[in-house]
Amino acid sequence: MKNLYIIGAGGFGREVYTWLQSHPHYQKEWQIAGFLDDNLTALQNFGDFAPVSAIQGHTVSTKNVYVCGLGFPVMKTKILKSFLSAGAEFMNFIHATATVGSRIKMGHGVFICPGVSISTDISIGDFVMIGPNSTIGHDAVIGDWTTLCAQCDVTGKVTIGNEVLLGSRVSIIPSIKVGSRSILGAGAVVISNVPEGVTMVGNPARIL
Repeated sequence: MKNLYIIGAGGFGREVYTWLQSHPHYQKEWQIAGFLDDNLTALQNFGDFAPVSAIQGHTVSTKNVYVCGLGFPVMKTKILKSFLSAGAEFMNFIHATATVGSRIKMGHGVFICPGVSISTDISIGDFVMIGPNSTIGHDAVIGDWTTLCAQCDVTGKVTIGNEVLLGSRVSIIPSIKVGSRSILGAGAVVISNVPEGVTMVGNPARIL
């Protein structure tokens, strides 16, 4: 049985901890060893329910498996690349209540939260997080390190670049292209292509 570490002991990391305990491999193929976070007091206000160890100085081992508990794309990229260069094994997590259709191409380190619906012929990159009750339509492409917060609606043939952040309840109409490192604010309704590196908000979404 391997030791599973959650990287990041913030809010999303605590959600990950809860959802992992419903996974069929929990206590069979791996056990939760705790969190890796340089804020060693991150769980202090929550009863210290699991140990928190520092990222700095952690030794990657074949006895360990890792899952990403970080939501913000820039932070994910910065912290996890050091683990990858050391050969860390990251598992994909698909919650039991998620619906995953046919011909789905999925990278590694992907985290799919409860209630997600992924239809068919979709490409999901490495370390993508898809938040609770989000939907992904046919022929969509989601780039590496991208995060979709809760209840996002990505419709058919949408292409999302790398390191993109979609706030809660973002809606994107079909065939739109979203540039890498862009941010779509909560509730944004995207009806035109999004350039790289911009923040867009509102209905219809406009550059902030």
